[in-house]
Amino acid sequence: MSHKLSLAVQYASAAQHLPTRAQFRRWLKVALQRDVNITLRLVDEAEARELNKNYRGKDYATNVLSFTYDDSRPLAGDVVICAPVVEREAAAQHKNLLAHYAHLTLHAALHLQGHGHDNEADAAGMEAWETALMLKLRYPDPYQAN
Repeated sequence: MSHKLSLAVQYASAAQHLPTRAQFRRWLKVALQRDVNITLRLVDEAEARELNKNYRGKDYATNVLSFTYDDSRPLAGDVVICAPVVEREAAAQHKNLLAHYAHLTLHAALHLQGHGHDNEADAAGMEAWETALMLKLRYPDPYQAN
């Protein structure tokens, strides 16, 4: 069964080599377990840092944040991806940039749908699921050392 995805993508970053709306849509569709309305915003470090500080109490720019607003049907939420952090991580981890964006997009989609990694068992389950989805998309296992 295919779930409905309503997707708005906001490009608020000066970064180069950003994924297209079609790529984000493809990645999100494989992770959906229900109908979802998502606004995905690509930002630079100042905005990511401010959001992380205000909502998580952490004073640094993180790679991805997810916010679930309405758990009804369809689910409504936002995903914020910090492009410069994603680029640095991909380079440092010797990962393909688009593959790293795909992984973080899947990760956020699972969070929006209520999945977490607060304990070891949940983390292992979420990593296995992300790996399976990445392989389905023909990307490498994001948790395998390069």
